[in-house]
Amino acid sequence: MISREKHDRMANAIRFLSMDAVEKAKSGHPGLPMGTADIATVLFTRFMKHDPKTPHWPDRDRFVLSAGHGSMLLYSLLYLLGYEDITIDEIKNFRQLGSRTAGHPEYGFAAGIETTTGPLGQGFANAVGMAIAERMLNAQFGNDLVNHYTYALVGDGCLMEGISQEALTLAGHLRLNKLIVLFDDNHISIDGPVSLADSTDQRARFAASGWNTLRADGHDPDAIAAAIESARQSDRPTLIAFRTTIGYGAPTKAGTNKVHGSPLGADEIAKTRAALGWDSPPFVVPSDILDDWRLAGLRSAKERGAWEKRLAAADTETRVQFDRRMRGDLPEAFPSVIVDYKKKLTQDNPAVATRNASEMALEVINECVPETVGGSADLTGSNNTKTTQTKPITPTDFSGRYIHYGIREHAMAAAMNGIALHGGLIPYGGTFLTFSDYARPAMRLASLMHIRSIFVMTHDSIGLGEDGPTHQPVEHLAALRAIPNHNVFRPADATETAECWQLALESKKTPSTLALTRQKLQPVRLDFEEENLCARGAYELSPASDDAKVTIFASGSEVEIAMEARAMLEERGYPTRVVSVPCFELFELQPNDYQQAILGNAPVRIAIEAGVRQGWDRFIGVDGIFIGMHGFGASGPAPELYKHFGITAEAAVEAAEARLRG
Repeated sequence: MISREKHDRMANAIRFLSMDAVEKAKSGHPGLPMGTADIATVLFTRFMKHDPKTPHWPDRDRFVLSAGHGSMLLYSLLYLLGYEDITIDEIKNFRQLGSRTAGHPEYGFAAGIETTTGPLGQGFANAVGMAIAERMLNAQFGNDLVNHYTYALVGDGCLMEGISQEALTLAGHLRLNKLIVLFDDNHISIDGPVSLADSTDQRARFAASGWNTLRADGHDPDAIAAAIESARQSDRPTLIAFRTTIGYGAPTKAGTNKVHGSPLGADEIAKTRAALGWDSPPFVVPSDILDDWRLAGLRSAKERGAWEKRLAAADTETRVQFDRRMRGDLPEAFPSVIVDYKKKLTQDNPAVATRNASEMALEVINECVPETVGGSADLTGSNNTKTTQTKPITPTDFSGRYIHYGIREHAMAAAMNGIALHGGLIPYGGTFLTFSDYARPAMRLASLMHIRSIFVMTHDSIGLGEDGPTHQPVEHLAALRAIPNHNVFRPADATETAECWQLALESKKTPSTLALTRQKLQPVRLDFEEENLCARGAYELSPASDDAKVTIFASGSEVEIAMEARAMLEERGYPTRVVSVPCFELFELQPNDYQQAILGNAPVRIAIEAGVRQGWDRFIGVDGIFIGMHGFGASGPAPELYKHFGITAEAAVEAAEARLRG
């Protein structure tokens, strides 16, 4: 317990570091840090379990600044608490090129930044995923190793974004009682009063979905502490609506949108210093206040030490598995398990849809890798994401490994990111490829954060047939391939599917999308290869009988069409090779000589994919032949659609012959 005077001075340290940094950068959002400084001071001096000297301690509490525009709140806290990555020089370089203190918090830039936030609502949904991960790992490893809270600070914008509704209803259903959401209820948005656009009773909204809800004065430290303490005792997730004043302390701009997204200006800052009795120059925190903050940073050191002793005292198997999983390493046996499975596939040569091939691979993977956590946006039977090992979690039992996310693609993807960020679990979740549009903002952030989230997207083309063009993705492969640091896999058969799953699981710093078919495919990899050929992104599946006149590139379900076309062209005297292209992104990582060898020098290059052309010119050139979609699909049986849109072996042969005859 600290005195009110000391609390005020500690909170003011946050306020003035924030407003000075924004002023120096001539850019930023000082209002939120000034308005929520009291909440943050209480949270970090009385409740947060963390250790700046061991910032990645697995059982630390997580703090998510969902309202990421207020990033100086977080940076100020990290500096004051003694996190080594955030120095006073980093504070001074706020929003400058190369600094750790980016405009919005960037995961990986500094210890203590638990996730990348800025797109409003994403952090809230990440926090839901972190809270799910905590409960699941607690069920597996017990209170001695996993028992912590997740706190998320949200603003009006986070709660207006649609993702918040998906996330809060999921959290309420699962009764995630270790999740506490701190609502900066300041009634101000960029345009002005929130009442311009919204009149939602947020407490009633959350309560309707099973949350505990509280209200408190966000500038009264005792009221703040009482609310957080009450929330920690709840058997449900808690929303605390803290009434705050944006830009607290600024004489003429506090409580207005003028302090939301712009520097205060030198005159207003001088007046704020006078109003709050802060006589230190910019970027200087009085030594006694800095000492108080550094002492607060050490509040959990003993608790962390006790936890380390409990881990050391655990049985060897538990300790080794816990350490391995928190490092993100896969079991040593994993590569050999995949090799053995591939041997079996080449013996059986199953003709299955790749969504079924994915389920078959997962049956093997989930047996070997206990940290995988599956899920689906209410499409389990279609996505084939559930296996015999993945019992669903429920509000009263988190010992399972499967999450029924409900029809919540956006929150599912963001919660998966939260699970991945938490550590100890590897999330994968499914929906239809066309609905990647609903999940794409979170998929993009997974790529930006370099985390291992795996998105299982089935019904990947017009091959889904009768559901029609609303459900038939045509531009989605190109759209996802456009995301930097995102591996888009489109396997052609069961063996390629197993290889793509292996690559997705082994890619610690790159999220993956697996685009999988509804329709049954013939096997194209008939001979066993120990090497993971998909790891090269593209490889020669079938060579030409002589110097190739035609090279056909294809992915997924269209590889078998390419093989049919090759047979027909070879029969007509045109030596033809087929290149399977399961992953554009991995192909670009190959040595230049390998890339050139795969592209080859055949005079005719054809690409076949039941999507739009964008991206394929890399393989066939601007004058190459593209067999695919040039608009939206239609409703009808898949075989008829392929004929209707000219995605057939016959069409490829006709185009090749026409080009060869000149």
